[in-house]
Amino acid sequence: MKLKALLICNSLVLSCVSVFSQSKLNTEVKVDYVPFSNYIRPIDSVKTPAQTDFRRIEVNLDIPLSVSIDKRNKPRVWSVIAQGAYAKMQHRLYEEQLFPTEILNASIGIKHFRSISNSWSMYVMGTVGIYTDKETINSQAILGQGGVFFIKHFNKKVALGAGPVLTNSFGVPMVLPGIYFNWETYGDFYVHVAFPQGVELGYKATEMLDLKLAVDMQGMTAVVKREEKDMLLGFQQIIAGFRPEIKFNDHFTMSLTAGSSLLRSFSYNERKVKNIFKEKKEADPRFTSTFYGAVKIKWSL
Repeated sequence: MKLKALLICNSLVLSCVSVFSQSKLNTEVKVDYVPFSNYIRPIDSVKTPAQTDFRRIEVNLDIPLSVSIDKRNKPRVWSVIAQGAYAKMQHRLYEEQLFPTEILNASIGIKHFRSISNSWSMYVMGTVGIYTDKETINSQAILGQGGVFFIKHFNKKVALGAGPVLTNSFGVPMVLPGIYFNWETYGDFYVHVAFPQGVELGYKATEMLDLKLAVDMQGMTAVVKREEKDMLLGFQQIIAGFRPEIKFNDHFTMSLTAGSSLLRSFSYNERKVKNIFKEKKEADPRFTSTFYGAVKIKWSL
């Protein structure tokens, strides 16, 4: 099974995995920006004069419906989750239009977390949303995802989980394996690894300020029409940068990221199950590395 298909599945589902024991309404707003960089032609890996930029705003909401403590003194949470991301791109000096100028991802769903033993927990979620290039807005652009993850908590620092994920991203409902991994240390110097989101190395400079080095995996998905076929467009990006995070109080934090977009690419896959197993004859279209900047604010009530 192709790794990229699994990453698409995991990014759609596990983007909803946050701190399981949250008992407050949590909101995140993030804006990120990548300036123009050159298009690398996949057939021969030549850097062309054509250029594309990337601007995006993203909003995430986690609204608890029910929070209780079970007999093991562990949280049992039901929450509504809502996510929205809108990206705008400009393209110049292309001989033909290869990529969309807009991508919209918007979904709503529900999630549930509970313990099933002293060291095991279960996470269940399901979402439905629209994933479009703003040109293909029909029933084909409505994607649903759901999953059940069984998570082993080895200690306070390490958790590993896996489970089946149901998705219709490839045209018909199908089950793919999903993976969750979280490793977090504590202290003035700390490490946080969350798959598939990314890695942070941090230093607690003061009570208000954390200084971090971060590597993130980011992505968006859209159902598009290409050559009269329904295609699944995937946008992938790996960024690395310096990330100071300011904690104004227990309810409000802001982080700034400045670094580089190490890998930025698009992929097109026909929405058929056989394409999960089919190897492509050429690499995906990608762009040269360039600056990356982002601002994220997060607050809870």
